[in-house]
Amino acid sequence: MNRGSNMFSFFKKKQQPKETSKAIPPQTAAFPKNNEQLANRKGELGEYKINIQLDQFPKNYKHISDLMIKNAKSSTGFSQIDHIIITPYGLFVIETKNYQGTIYGGKDRKTWLVNGKFKMMSPLVQNFGHIQAIKNVLEPSYQDYFISMVSFTKRCTFKIDEELRQISSNELVVYDIELSEFINRKIAIRKLQNEEPFLSDIEIDLIYQTLNNLNISDSTLRKQHVENIKITKSNDNKEIKNTCCICQKPVSEKVKSFCLSNKKFNGQIYCFEHQRVVK
Repeated sequence: MNRGSNMFSFFKKKQQPKETSKAIPPQTAAFPKNNEQLANRKGELGEYKINIQLDQFPKNYKHISDLMIKNAKSSTGFSQIDHIIITPYGLFVIETKNYQGTIYGGKDRKTWLVNGKFKMMSPLVQNFGHIQAIKNVLEPSYQDYFISMVSFTKRCTFKIDEELRQISSNELVVYDIELSEFINRKIAIRKLQNEEPFLSDIEIDLIYQTLNNLNISDSTLRKQHVENIKITKSNDNKEIKNTCCICQKPVSEKVKSFCLSNKKFNGQIYCFEHQRVVK
């Protein structure tokens, strides 16, 4: 009996699972726990997709991601540039956005809208500030070689000025999956228009080294900069009320969306009666 009992105990122990209950499964650990972490994760994946595209360009092109430099005109004292790629035919400064929904905006609008409800600073205005910060630390001879690009994920639909999608423009709004295509098309046009490149390989290396040397790596400063931006965004993303800006009469979501998507109304909401009087 003892021997049989011992054998039973042996097999019972063999069948016992290992103690893994305290360990976090890899699948679970990979998923963020809250909305903020989820947004950060999506942002990281978006940046990774951009980096993969920029890595495919010729070796004499240089790119920097997550560049943070001083900017006295910024509310935080710094500018954080998502990506810059330095090519013989221009410096492409890229601002990436991770919104989902319909994007309403225009070249001359300081405020853009997401789904007709939430305001955000025009990414073109934002990127203009980034470009000015970079210009301030480079030689004046490079001032005219900048192209501003804003990249959105394909989870968005554009309702923006057509000019911002035309390759002739120096301010471009693109989907992330077509970023390298637009850069290549822009470079191809400039090659046709100019016999010689704007920048030599030596100049590209000089700009690259200058920006790298100025890049702020202090984690405390970077964290404070991000926190200050979050405060600004929380103020910008307040929901717009469904009321006419003249008579304060309530309007439907359909009327609101119509007004916000129409350049004529310049980002304001009007009831049917007051829509007629807007010139």
